[in-house]
Amino acid sequence: MSSSKPLHGLGRGLGAILGDKDSLQSLRKPIGYVNKEIAGAKEPQNTSDILRIPIGMIEPNPFQPRMSFDQEALQELAESIHTFGLIQPVTVRHKANGKYQIISGERRYRACQIAGMDMIPAYIREANDQGMLEMAIVENIQRENLDPIEVAMSYRRLIEECSLTQEQMAERVGKKRVSVTNYLRLLKLPAKVQHDIKVGLLSVGHAKVLLSVDDSVLQEQLCDLVVKNDMSVRALEEKIKKLGSEGAAKPVREQQLPDAYTKVLEHMGKYFGNNISLKRSASGKGTITVRFDSDSEIERFLDALDKAAE
Repeated sequence: MSSSKPLHGLGRGLGAILGDKDSLQSLRKPIGYVNKEIAGAKEPQNTSDILRIPIGMIEPNPFQPRMSFDQEALQELAESIHTFGLIQPVTVRHKANGKYQIISGERRYRACQIAGMDMIPAYIREANDQGMLEMAIVENIQRENLDPIEVAMSYRRLIEECSLTQEQMAERVGKKRVSVTNYLRLLKLPAKVQHDIKVGLLSVGHAKVLLSVDDSVLQEQLCDLVVKNDMSVRALEEKIKKLGSEGAAKPVREQQLPDAYTKVLEHMGKYFGNNISLKRSASGKGTITVRFDSDSEIERFLDALDKAAE
C-alpha cells in the first residue's frame, strides 16, 4: 500500500492544485459488485463470472504457504477496501459441506474481515475440468460489458489458473500480446487508480500514462488531478513532463522489449505470480527484480530448473 504522506519538493505541489478533495471522494463509492448474484442463489452458476459469497461461508486454505501476515499491511489493505471496495475478487472452490475454501487471495480475505464486509466477491473455481474453465473465462472476456480491470483480471486468471503464457493467452482471446501485457499492467496500479478505471472516471489511456510514473503516491495524486479537472490524456502527459523537469517526478520511459526479454518475463512469471520487473538500457544492460511471497515459490522455481537441466 502506498503512504498517504505528502510529497516534498513540489513547490505549490499537487495538493495545493487539488484543493478540497472531499468532493472527489463522493465520486468514489466502494465497489461491492452489488449487481452480481449471491453464491447459491440460483443454479447453474457461471464460474467464469464474479459471485458474492457471505463471508461466513468462506474458509481459509489449510495449505496456505504463507503462515504469517503483516498486521500493519493488512490494516492498510482493510482501510483501502473500506474506501474503494475489494477491486480484485478472491478465488475459491466449493466444498462438500456447502462452504467455500480459498484458493488464492487469503490476504484480501483477512483484510475484508477486518473491514467488516459481510459479502466477498469471488470466482468459484471448479478444479476438475481445466478445458471447461479456460473456455468459460475466454467467453467471459469476449463480453462487451466488461470494464478494463475485469478484462485484466480475466487475463490473469488464464495465466494463473489455466497455466497459459501471455503468448498462448493472446492466441486464445484473439489479441496481440502487447495488448494483453498492457491490460495486465493495470493491476499494478494503486487501488484508488484501479477503482477510478473500473467506474469510468479514468480511461485506459490515462492509466498507461500513469504507469510511466515510478511512484505510487504520485500516481494517486495525478489520478485525483485528472478526475478533479477532467484532464485529457495529453494534458496529463504534459503535467508529468513538467513535474519531471522540476525534479518532482522521474517518469520511466516505456520501451518495447525484444521478444527474448518478454519470454524471460513470461516464463519466470509463471512461478512468481508475475511479480517481476525488468529494466534494460539502450545498450542492453539492465536488471531483473523478482519479488516472491514464500519459500515455496523459490522451491517450485528451482524444481523447474532442475527438471529442465535433466
